[in-house]
Amino acid sequence: MSELLFRPALELAELVRSGELSARELVETSLRRIDELQPKLNAFTHVAHETALKAAEQIAANDPRPFAGVPIAIKDNRAVAGMPLTMCSDLFGELTPPHDAFLVRRIREAGFVIVGKTAMPEMGILPTTESRRFGPTRNPWDTDRTPGGSSGGSAAAVAAGMVPIAHGNDGGGSIRIPASCCGLVGLKPARGRVSVGPEQGDSFLVCDGVLSRTTADTVAVLDLLAGYEPGDANWAPPPPAPYAELASGDPGRLRIGLALTPALEGLDVDPICEQAARDAASLLEALGHDVSEISPPWARGDLLADFTRAFGPQISFVTFIGGMLRGSEPTPEDVEPLTWEMWQLSLAHNSVQALASLSRLESFARELVSFLSAYDAVLTPTLAQRPVRIGEIHGRGPDPMDHYRRSASFTPYTAIANVTGLPAISLPLVHGEDGLPVGVQLFGRPAREDMLLQLATQVEQARPWADRRPALG
Repeated sequence: MSELLFRPALELAELVRSGELSARELVETSLRRIDELQPKLNAFTHVAHETALKAAEQIAANDPRPFAGVPIAIKDNRAVAGMPLTMCSDLFGELTPPHDAFLVRRIREAGFVIVGKTAMPEMGILPTTESRRFGPTRNPWDTDRTPGGSSGGSAAAVAAGMVPIAHGNDGGGSIRIPASCCGLVGLKPARGRVSVGPEQGDSFLVCDGVLSRTTADTVAVLDLLAGYEPGDANWAPPPPAPYAELASGDPGRLRIGLALTPALEGLDVDPICEQAARDAASLLEALGHDVSEISPPWARGDLLADFTRAFGPQISFVTFIGGMLRGSEPTPEDVEPLTWEMWQLSLAHNSVQALASLSRLESFARELVSFLSAYDAVLTPTLAQRPVRIGEIHGRGPDPMDHYRRSASFTPYTAIANVTGLPAISLPLVHGEDGLPVGVQLFGRPAREDMLLQLATQVEQARPWADRRPALG
């Protein structure tokens, strides 16, 4: 049973459907595994023992839902009825919403059993997971290192076999970064593909998805989550067929650009990360694709500042809502130093300055997407550095913004997909000489997850990774 939760979610669903395994047995196994490893990894902020077992007991063999009885975890920044919603911040106290986010409702409708909420950095700001409220979450491959962020708790939970799949979201790499750190598949869908309602009406940067062990699991859940919800301001055009059908097709001979230059000036790339991308390029050539090294025009000196002015107000809006729910203005004691700095930074910029930064990002995105249109996909390292050690980037101390700037040196390749709205996926193609996973990233064409997933499926079939286990597992 200890190996059970390392199997793909689709396989587990079939075991329940066939009656070979009951939903209760599967969920009990997940809960035992969580209880065993939570003291070592700190991946969860809330474990729903009672409600998860009650839901599992209602699921019988032959349940037609695609994931009936399969345990899943939800990142602690989306509403799950009856479970705490903390954003991993003291500001939100014991807030427990009475409703599900739209994507959570879809997850339940597919038959998943929600076993708990997973850890993140406060408000999801940093690419590590070390909140003041809950403490650091640790990487199952090396517990002295970060699992990444902001969906770090979800990644650690899947990598350690606590759950077979977990929800995450991505505003600057927050699915792909922890996927790379923990040896998982992490897809950021195209802008507008998955509704962020009902709490939010639209998002320029953020999209929701999952962290999984296989491309097939990611594809199957994308089919569940994708699509319009009432009141959505914008949504991506629907695919011509289900993604599960499209992803199994032959992508043909693709033109792929290999981009190694980070999207921020003056940064060094760890040789292990660069070599992983070059190895992936060689594999893609062996699979029949045309790969050429390119230098996209994305290393702009003002890019981080404009991204911060666009990202900061989203963080500050969440901070404002937290204060409203409590009935008073936020204070420095309510949030971590970095969150307070982002809040103050947003207050210091007027609406014209914020809109100007957003306009410059949109202009940059048009220019970059036009440049990349000559290629069917673009290959990069997912990260520029190996997973950093616990305590290196946490957003506290005398200069919290220095932690924010250093985090950009760790993750200079990922936010490009959020600014442009392109779909992007991190694949755990290799392991480094240090024994840690190394992710490679592929950008797709606008709203063309189908082509990107065909390519990812082809790569996984050529060099499978799902059987890898961390020592902790």
